[in-house]
Amino acid sequence: MSASRLPATAPWRTILQQSWPILISSWAGIVFAVMDTAMVGHTDAIDLQAMSLGASIYITVFVGLMGVIHALIPIVAQHFGARQPALAGHAWGQGIWLALALSGVGAASLLFPDFWLALSGDIQPAVRERVAGYLAALALALPSALLFRTIYATATAISQTRGVMLINVGSVAFKLLFNLWFIFGGLGLAPMGAVGAGAATLVVNWMMLAAGWWMVGRHPAFTALGLRIGRPRWADQKALLRLGLPMGGSYLIEVCAFSFMALLVARDGLYASGAQQILANLVALCYMLPMSLSLSTASLTAQAVGARQLAEARRNGLHGIALVIIGALLTNLVLIFAQTQIVALYTDEAQVAVIALALLQIAPWFHFWDAMHCISAYILRAYKIAIVPLMLQIIILTGLGLIGGWWLGYGPGAGRLAPVVAWFMPGAPVGAGTMWVMAMAGLALTSLLLFAWYGHTLRRQRPAR
Repeated sequence: MSASRLPATAPWRTILQQSWPILISSWAGIVFAVMDTAMVGHTDAIDLQAMSLGASIYITVFVGLMGVIHALIPIVAQHFGARQPALAGHAWGQGIWLALALSGVGAASLLFPDFWLALSGDIQPAVRERVAGYLAALALALPSALLFRTIYATATAISQTRGVMLINVGSVAFKLLFNLWFIFGGLGLAPMGAVGAGAATLVVNWMMLAAGWWMVGRHPAFTALGLRIGRPRWADQKALLRLGLPMGGSYLIEVCAFSFMALLVARDGLYASGAQQILANLVALCYMLPMSLSLSTASLTAQAVGARQLAEARRNGLHGIALVIIGALLTNLVLIFAQTQIVALYTDEAQVAVIALALLQIAPWFHFWDAMHCISAYILRAYKIAIVPLMLQIIILTGLGLIGGWWLGYGPGAGRLAPVVAWFMPGAPVGAGTMWVMAMAGLALTSLLLFAWYGHTLRRQRPAR
């Protein structure tokens, strides 16, 4: 591959240039959740708990399926780096079929929320009813969300992310308008609360897919790939699933900590549940910076691997790690010094705010290890290494973080971690605090082991000089 196809500038500069559209797109996407929480938080505690539980269930399903679709990123990027545009375009078409199949599975799981809510103990009938309505709307939104992810993944793989960014930014304005209308009512529509937030997402997601479809049909960078859907081919689906299933499993494990924490913390009552949702939203918002840097790093690294420029792939990865560390430290300054202002943006409910401020004390610690886990996992995926991260995540994030958090927070060992919780987050509910402390410990250990495996991968490579 010629030097013109791969970046000739310093890797850190190229990563930053390509990551800021991903960052803005990611922030625009997470603003949906922040907007829902903030706006529903100004209705009543029942709606806020319903949306907290419903959002946790939806995110668990969506992120797991999205991870499978994101197998397109290293696959398309390596074809693109190897100057095989036709194969890249064909891979996208196979991703469309996979997205449609996964949509059916995901939508079915959202229509039966009682399975998920069983983890939350006694839930008020009014809350359960609103959760069901919220998830029914999102079940109809899921196909458009996953299909749009095939466009997002392809754009990221070929470093053409500005169009997707514009679509995501534009969607925020429409989400705000539909949220105001559906949540609070008006123009002949009765207030819908949490269900209205889901209905607004349904409308906007299909609008985003229409805009994305228009973009890939007209933008030269996409038309050069000869994007085509064609017929589903089992060989191609197997290739996608071979990489996508462990990636989806990894994504699922990462998000399950948040989802199951929300379901378990509901046992502590409405106010704790609302505070949990605020911290989860904030951590997700902060995660967008390391994720955007990691996606850009992984895309450039995969392109270099496809071009067999292994020294360039190594440089891209190491520069990406450095940028993520710097970004995490800068983010933590905001988390440390602006906690009161942040909570005030989310809720007017005094009891929710008090618990949220207590929980937020762990946010800087958690975010740092969340960022390290993100970059280490994404770099390995650039080399199409997905099984090892998945196995480590199953054993550590699930075993130590999730199951350990339940055991010490709400299970037979409840209360044993109270001194540690009091040190990290004085005044926080012991159960919720334990879940966050154990989740952080799982992220820290997993990150260190993933970095060790990345070092092992680099030692096995013999880059051309």
